[in-house]
Amino acid sequence: MATERDRRREAYVGKARAELSNLAARGVRMGGNAFSAVLLAKGELSPEERAGAELLSGPDGVALRKSLAKLGYEPEDWCTICLPEPGGAGALGAPLVREALAALDPATLVCCDNAAAQAVRDAYADDLAGLPSFQEAMLEPGYVVQVRGVRVLALGDFAAALGDQHQKQAMWARLKQIPPLGEPF
Repeated sequence: MATERDRRREAYVGKARAELSNLAARGVRMGGNAFSAVLLAKGELSPEERAGAELLSGPDGVALRKSLAKLGYEPEDWCTICLPEPGGAGALGAPLVREALAALDPATLVCCDNAAAQAVRDAYADDLAGLPSFQEAMLEPGYVVQVRGVRVLALGDFAAALGDQHQKQAMWARLKQIPPLGEPF
């Protein structure tokens, strides 16, 4: 027999399922656990991802997931979203980006490349303009900022950094700036 708590949980899951299905029908590409705390945004897709492979399923995703696991983020804490550069093929538009991010409601948004960072900049331009520094407002790599209650970190070009040991070290330093879940920003 279902309890009141079970009915509420099922209603919440049903609402989320309907919202995400609606977003997918409107062209938002997502994967992973929609209830996760970490949302990995990627806009510059590999040929495999453009052909339909799961987002971040290539070497960049493997390296990113390994790095996040070292920081204590478990695989069930990850979700992915495709945020192509505004004006480019498959671009979502600022209102749809905001709607998708609100529906997924992550604690932390990691922009894995410059295209995803640009989509977030466009979607939250007014919020970013109020940040204390130009670097934070531009989501420059290495700065962790808070936008509408979400920690946002831009990595720059994560995939390109994998081939260069110095860039890999810099990327690891950026990832380590993400505060652990449950800790205040």
